[in-house]
Amino acid sequence: MTRPTPEQVLSVCEKFAFGGAVSDIKVCGNGHINSTYIITAANGKRYILQILNTAIFKDPVGVMNNIMAVTDHIRKGLIQSGEDAERGTMRVVLTKGGANGYTDGDGRFWRAYDFVEGTVCRLTVDSPETFARVGEAFGDFQRRLSDFDASALIESIPNFHNTKKRYADFLTAVERNAAGRADLVWDEIKFITDRADKCSLIVDALESGDIPLRVTHNDTKLSNILLDEVTEEAICIIDLDTVMPGSSLYDFGDSIRTGAASAPEDEPDLGKVHFLPEMFKAYTKGFVRGTGGALTEKELSMLPDGGYIITLEQAIRFLGDYLDGDTYYHTDYPDHNLVRARTQLKLVAETEAYLEELREFVKGLC
Repeated sequence: MTRPTPEQVLSVCEKFAFGGAVSDIKVCGNGHINSTYIITAANGKRYILQILNTAIFKDPVGVMNNIMAVTDHIRKGLIQSGEDAERGTMRVVLTKGGANGYTDGDGRFWRAYDFVEGTVCRLTVDSPETFARVGEAFGDFQRRLSDFDASALIESIPNFHNTKKRYADFLTAVERNAAGRADLVWDEIKFITDRADKCSLIVDALESGDIPLRVTHNDTKLSNILLDEVTEEAICIIDLDTVMPGSSLYDFGDSIRTGAASAPEDEPDLGKVHFLPEMFKAYTKGFVRGTGGALTEKELSMLPDGGYIITLEQAIRFLGDYLDGDTYYHTDYPDHNLVRARTQLKLVAETEAYLEELREFVKGLC
C-alpha cells in the first residue's frame, strides 16, 4: 500500500478527537511494521498517529479492543495505588465518532495514542544492570495484569508462540522442500527433530492447567519500554499490538533469546555467538522482582525452559522459512535465514549446557 500524502494524513487527523486543529505533522522513523506520525495540536498537546499493518494484524479492531482493555486495566491499578496514570500506560485516542480506529478510503487502518511526554526509548542493552531493569519492567507488566482475564483477549496473531504447531509446520516445510534446500541443511534439521519433545512443554503445561493463561506482550525488548528522560526509570510499556493470551514464559523467553546472546541474530561467524548466563541471571532477578510474587511456583521453575524453548522456536521459524524459499522474513542475501537459524541453534546448544545451573539459580531466587 502506498504511503499517504501529507494532505491525506491531515484529513485523517480531522477524524480523531485531538485537542483542536492540527498544527504540525512529523514522520517518525522508528518501527518496522507500522507507519508512525507525531501529531501536534493547536493547544500544544502531542499524539502518536499510526497506520496499523493489516497484512500482519488481520483483525485491527480486535487488536485495538485488546489494547484498550489492557491499558484501561493498568490505568485503574495505577490510580488505585496513587501512581502516575497519565504516563504509566498508553491511552488510546478515539475518533470523533467514538471508535478506536479509522479506515480510510484506501483501506488503511489508522489509530492514535496520547504522546507520553518526558520519555525516551533506548535500543540496546549495554550491561547486566540495564538488562535487569528491562526484566523488572516486563515483570511489573505481568504483575499489573495478573488479575486480568486473559481469555477475554483475541489472538492478534493466531498460534504466535504455539511451538508445538510451529514444529509441525516445520516438518511440513521439510517434506515440501519448496526451495530445494533440504539436502543442504540435514544437520540443522536433525538438531531440531532430536528436540521435538521440547516443543510442546509450554503448550502442554497451559492446556493441562499446570501454568495459568496470562496476558503476554510477545515483543519484550528494551525499545518497547519508555524511560523517563531524566531518571531513566521505566515509565510505560508500549507496542501492544501483539498483546494476547499466552504464558509468562513467552515474554520471559523472548527477552532472553536476544538479551542473553553475545551477538545479533544474523551474525555469520558462529564463533562470536554465545549464550551469556550472567545476562540470563541479571534479567531473571529483575523479572522476578518486578512480578512481585504474581507468578506461580511452577511458572518460576520453568523460566529457564522459557528462554530455551523460545530460542528453539525461532530457529524452527528461520529454518522453515529458508526451506520455503524465504517467503516470510525479509532477507538481504540468499542464506540470510540459514545464518539466522544457525545462530539460534548455537544458542540452544549452549543453553542446554547451562540448564541445570540456571534451574538452581532460579530456585535460589524464589
